Amino acid sequence: MARHLITSALPYINGIKHLGNMVGSMLPADVYARYLRQRGHEVLYICATDEHGTPAELAAKEAGVPVDAFCAEQHDAQKAIYDGFQLAFDYFGRSSSAENREITQHFARRLKENGFIEERAIRQVYSIADGRFLPDRYIVGTCPHCGYDKARGDQCENCTRVLDPTDLINPRSAISGSSELEVRETKHLFLLQSKLAGEVESWIDATSEEWPQLSSSIARKWLTEGLHDRAITRDLEWGVPVPADAWPELAAEGKVFYVWFDAPIEYIGATKEWSDQDPANRDWKSWWYEADDTVRYTEFMGKDNVPFHTVMFPATQLGTREPWKKVDYVKSFNWLNYYGGKFSTSQKRGVFTHDALEILPADYWRYFMMANAPESDDTSFTWEHFTATVNKDLADTLGNFVNRVLSFSRKRFGDAVPAGKPAGEAEARLGDEIAGLLAEYEGHMETLQFRKAAAALRALWSAGNSYLEEKAPWLEIKSDEEGAALTLRTAMNLIHLYAVISEPFIPASARAMRGAFALTDDTARWVTAEEAKALASVPAGTAFTVPPVLFAKITDEDLAVYRERFGGEDPAA
Repeated sequence: MARHLITSALPYINGIKHLGNMVGSMLPADVYARYLRQRGHEVLYICATDEHGTPAELAAKEAGVPVDAFCAEQHDAQKAIYDGFQLAFDYFGRSSSAENREITQHFARRLKENGFIEERAIRQVYSIADGRFLPDRYIVGTCPHCGYDKARGDQCENCTRVLDPTDLINPRSAISGSSELEVRETKHLFLLQSKLAGEVESWIDATSEEWPQLSSSIARKWLTEGLHDRAITRDLEWGVPVPADAWPELAAEGKVFYVWFDAPIEYIGATKEWSDQDPANRDWKSWWYEADDTVRYTEFMGKDNVPFHTVMFPATQLGTREPWKKVDYVKSFNWLNYYGGKFSTSQKRGVFTHDALEILPADYWRYFMMANAPESDDTSFTWEHFTATVNKDLADTLGNFVNRVLSFSRKRFGDAVPAGKPAGEAEARLGDEIAGLLAEYEGHMETLQFRKAAAALRALWSAGNSYLEEKAPWLEIKSDEEGAALTLRTAMNLIHLYAVISEPFIPASARAMRGAFALTDDTARWVTAEEAKALASVPAGTAFTVPPVLFAKITDEDLAVYRERFGGEDPAA
C-alpha cells in the first residue's frame, strides 16, 4: 500500500471562511483522505491556520487585541468549525509555531548558501500618515489588468494576477485609507527565481502530465511569462523573523519573511508539530526529507493558490539542494459563487461555515458541495439548487430507502434480519449492477473526480430503490413471505454497503447506518467487488434498530427563511 501525504491550502486566520473556501481545499482533501484510509493506505492529512502577514495584523488591529492572542483565538474558532464539518485532519497546526519558524529559517539559510537569495535595495511605498513602510497587502487600489478596485498590492483576487504595490492605480493605505504615499529606499531579501526557472520548468514537465488542466495551465502560464526574482521579506511586526546569523542588519530592522514564503513550508512545519507530539512513533522526515518512493503527495487548493504551490514553493525546495518531497498531484478548483456573485461578509451575502452548521448538519453541506464541486468551471450556490439536491438525493433516494426497509422489516419480521429463501435471479442482477457501479465510483475517487464520484454514489443508492420497487416486498409478503424476507435481507445488506462506501462524503450518516446493525467488530473497511456482489455482510439473525430520520426534507418555509437571512437575489439583476 502507498503512503499518501495530503495537504490542503492553509485557511487564513482572519475570520470564518465561506463555503467556497471549504469546497476548494479542505473538504475534498478530507473526502479523499477518508477514502484512502478505508482502502487500507497509510494517510497523513496535514493542514494549519495561515497566521502571518498583513491580514492577521489588520484583523487583530480591528479587533483591538495583540496579534498573537488574536491568532490563538481564531485558530481555536476555526478548528471547532472544521471539527463540526468532520474534517479528519491527522494534524491541524499553526504557521506561527516554533517548528515552522525553525524550518523556514533553515530553508532561507540554505538558499543563501546556494546563491538563491540576494539582499537588494529597493524603492518601497511609505505611508506618511502611518509613519511606516507598507507591505504589499497594506496597499489597496485598482488592478491595472482587470480594473478591480479592491486589488491588493500582492495579488488581484479578481483576475489572480500577481502584482507589485507600485502597479496599483490610485493606491491607498489599508491601515488609514490615506493616499498620501511616497516611495522610499529600503532593503529586502529576494528569492532568485530567475536562476531556478529552468529547474522548475523541468520539474513541471516531469510531474504535471497527470495534473488537472486547471493546475497545469496556470503553472505553465507563469513559466511562459517568465519567473522573476521575488522579494521574500516584509516590514511587519508579526511573522517568521529573518535570522540574525545570516542577515544581522535586516534582523535588527525587524524584517520578517513574506507570508507566501513561510506558508507552504508550514506543511512541513505542521508535520513536525505532529511528529513532536509523539517522536518515538512519528517520523516527520520520512514524509518530507528523503521520503521513499511509496510516498505520494497530493495538494488541494483553489485556483488562486496554484502559482505559489506549483512554481514558488517548488523553486524554494529545489534551491535548498536538499531532498525535500515535492508534490505529485495538484488538485485545484475554480470558484464556488453565490447566485452568480462573490460571497461577501460586509454585504451579508452568502453562507459562511459557522452559519451553515448552525442551520443544518454537516453531511447536508458535505454532500452538496462535493456533488457540485467547481472542478471544470466556476459553479454557483443557490438555495433552490441546494434544497432540490438535499431533498432528492439525500432525503428521498438514500434516507427514505433506509427508513422504509428497516421500519417495514421490523414491523413484519421483528428486530433481527430475516432469513428468507436463497438469493435468486433478481439478486444476482442487482449484485452485478452494484459491483459495476462500485468500480465506476472507485475509478472516479482514484482520479479525484469528485462530481463524477458523487454521481456514481447516487447511482448506487438509486439501484437499491429500483430493486425495492421491482420486488415490492409490501406486496410480495402477501403471497411469498420467504421471498419478502429475502428482499428485505438483501436491502439491509445494501444499507450496510451504502454505509461503508458513503463514509467519505457523509461520515455521520454513514456511522448511523452502520450502527443500525449489531455486528461484532464492524468497521468502515472498504468492500471488495466480490463482497459487493454477494451482498451478504449482514447475515440473517443480526439484530438491528431503526435509526432516526437521516435527512429531514427542506420545506418551502425553510427555503424562504434561508433566502431572507442570507440573501438570494442575483447581484447582476
